[in-house]
Amino acid sequence: MSVYDITFSPTGGTKRVSDLFTDAFCGQGSHIDLTDRGMDFSALSFRQEDICIVAVPSYGGRVPAAAASRLARMKGNGARAVLIVAYGNRAYEDTFAELQDVLEHAGFSCAAAVAAVAEHSIMRQYAAGRPDAEDGKELAAFAASVRAKLDSPSGQTPPALPGNRPYREFGGVPMKPHAGKSCVRCGLCAGKCPVGAIPAGDPSDTDAAKCISCMRCIAVCPRKARSVNPALLAAAGLKLKKACGGRKGNELFL
Repeated sequence: MSVYDITFSPTGGTKRVSDLFTDAFCGQGSHIDLTDRGMDFSALSFRQEDICIVAVPSYGGRVPAAAASRLARMKGNGARAVLIVAYGNRAYEDTFAELQDVLEHAGFSCAAAVAAVAEHSIMRQYAAGRPDAEDGKELAAFAASVRAKLDSPSGQTPPALPGNRPYREFGGVPMKPHAGKSCVRCGLCAGKCPVGAIPAGDPSDTDAAKCISCMRCIAVCPRKARSVNPALLAAAGLKLKKACGGRKGNELFL
């Protein structure tokens, strides 16, 4: 049996959740980076005895389209999947339903799931610093419970997961990062963009049609030269203040 940590985490929050869970679950798994647009995901084939911990963020209550399409190319061959959805202290809506459908269509057997709060990737004042120490303890306890289920006769029984079918519509986020005057065109953002929305020949530009507003370019820029429109950011922050207020919890689905 091999354990794989399959993660889509442009700004690192989802990976922090996945790392905490995976470390408690098995010590260390083989990492597969779903943000690597150069990887041939169709070449990934798993065995029935394998366990795949699949972690994605919730984008507007949905699985990021790039993550869904890359997971769909894999060959699950009956490998058991533990679904992790990270959300920015608002809600995850239909993300679990969509992720379960994608994985089952790819041949995985969904065995357990975890919803975990991570710092919001755009409005970072929401769930700031999460997952924190308290989250780490809870995720470790979740990992132990999932491991116990997978080692039991009920280990193949799929959990009842929340979400609607058809999924809610997601039209994207209007905030697209742009480069400021301090951009030196080093090209790091272009190389790291999960969807190739930043042209390598002119990394100060952004293809708004391709951009998924994942904010990785902002996170990786060594000169902090990329940003989103501050007026739009402030307006969105106020709009989400009520929905994202308070401390949301993590959830386990067995």
